[in-house]
Amino acid sequence: MAPPASQPVVLIVEDEASQREVLAYNLEAEGFGVAKAVNGEEALMLVQESAPDLIVLDWMLPNVSGIEVCRQLKTRSETRNVPIIMLSARSEEVDRVRGLETGADDYVIKPYSVVELMARVRSQLRRTRPATVGEVLEFDGITLDAESHKVFRDGNPLKLGPTEFRLLSTFMEKPGRVWSREQLLDRVWGRDIYVDTRTVDVHIGRLRKALCQHGGDDPVRTVRGAGYALG
Repeated sequence: MAPPASQPVVLIVEDEASQREVLAYNLEAEGFGVAKAVNGEEALMLVQESAPDLIVLDWMLPNVSGIEVCRQLKTRSETRNVPIIMLSARSEEVDRVRGLETGADDYVIKPYSVVELMARVRSQLRRTRPATVGEVLEFDGITLDAESHKVFRDGNPLKLGPTEFRLLSTFMEKPGRVWSREQLLDRVWGRDIYVDTRTVDVHIGRLRKALCQHGGDDPVRTVRGAGYALG
């Protein structure tokens, strides 16, 4: 079953089944969607098919090591900004430095506290997907409170449908970024749900109407041949 749309997806890359399932259980309990890979090759394939929002990556993997997976993902433009938390039994400073210099955003030594690891996951997602961890987003007079599910523009409350709310949340996490229709379908409707790309245009129209219900300029920009952006 696909995770609910806009739910952050965490990819666990861990060859030990017990560790993998403990991580999956705790991430799902925190409200995250979970994908799993048992080795480096599978991880690289899954990320190429659909990039997750964060990767928890074990260093010691068969065949392709976690450090090599990290290196490859951080050299690709399409996955460079996906946060990677490296898990390793290597506790020496030189190993930690090597992991971070390869591109890992955080380094956690085994055995680790699951509670601490969940906090580190939230910390990384706060940087890349702030709305999904309850942050209040603001842009050009628009305020979006993900926890209370409320939106204001210049102090006026706005009425948005659930899909329009998720669209706006996506836009406000990265103002100025141009999102293609396909990217918006993945982020807002879900990776495994088939929806015609023209549906995106319909909901963008509804979002524009909602944002301008008390007046003001339309903040959603159409980029011909590319998609849509906020601002």
